[in-house]
Amino acid sequence: MFKIGVIGGSGVYELEQIKNIEEITVNTPFGPPSDTIVKGELFDKEVYFLARHGKGHRIPPSDINYRANIYAMKSLGVERIFSVTAVGSMKEEIQPGDMVVVTQFIDRTNGRISSFFTENIVAHVAFADPVCLDFAQILYNSSKKIYDRTHNNATYICINGPQFSTRAESKLYRTWGVDVIGMTNVTEAKLAREAGICYATLALATDYDCWRENDTVNAYDIIEIIKQNVENAKKIISETIKNIPNSRECLCKQSLANALMTEKSKIPYDTYNNLKIILEQ
Repeated sequence: MFKIGVIGGSGVYELEQIKNIEEITVNTPFGPPSDTIVKGELFDKEVYFLARHGKGHRIPPSDINYRANIYAMKSLGVERIFSVTAVGSMKEEIQPGDMVVVTQFIDRTNGRISSFFTENIVAHVAFADPVCLDFAQILYNSSKKIYDRTHNNATYICINGPQFSTRAESKLYRTWGVDVIGMTNVTEAKLAREAGICYATLALATDYDCWRENDTVNAYDIIEIIKQNVENAKKIISETIKNIPNSRECLCKQSLANALMTEKSKIPYDTYNNLKIILEQ
């Protein structure tokens, strides 16, 4: 069976059609992932769900063990990761409640580990197109079919959090032409690319950040918008999974083809062993 990963909030996992559900505990060389992984079957595909903040939303954005999350998916044989995330809108036309398919990122995080290649090994993967464009197009077509208020080809600026932006920062980011703002997805995208996994993001706009006069953003309002749109998100997940082909024609799986700088003979045994499933993809 073709294997697909879904990373997001726990509410989106309750898909009516999913069968043969079981929970899996995965150990990785980088520590535990955010939570146990829920495995199920949908449209003759194996689907693996992971709550990025842990069940009950316990882990703040900068404390997520991103390497463990992506490594766990890789170790389970996942070839595509479908990320579902809440974002702030940086443009008037992207209204709270709209769905947004992201194709570009600007990384304003700091202090995070966003690579598997950090100790006695160096690799530089291409990241000009940070999501799988084939996968993103399937996601957009599927979302548009379910929910007309879907935007495509968006740029996501990723900040550290957990605080929201200042008004000055929000206005600055708007001058850069970004479409949405969030705190998690660029780190996932970088690690998925290194792991040879196709990655795509469906973002739910929950607010206008704080760039509009007299507007502020708060967690309560975000949760209310998410609650109102969780059914649409679940339908889009199902439709997208149904439309994903059982083979990949993109180049994501070849991400390390010309990226590894360190001679294999110079890579310590433990380092190579920990990264074997990535280096030998």
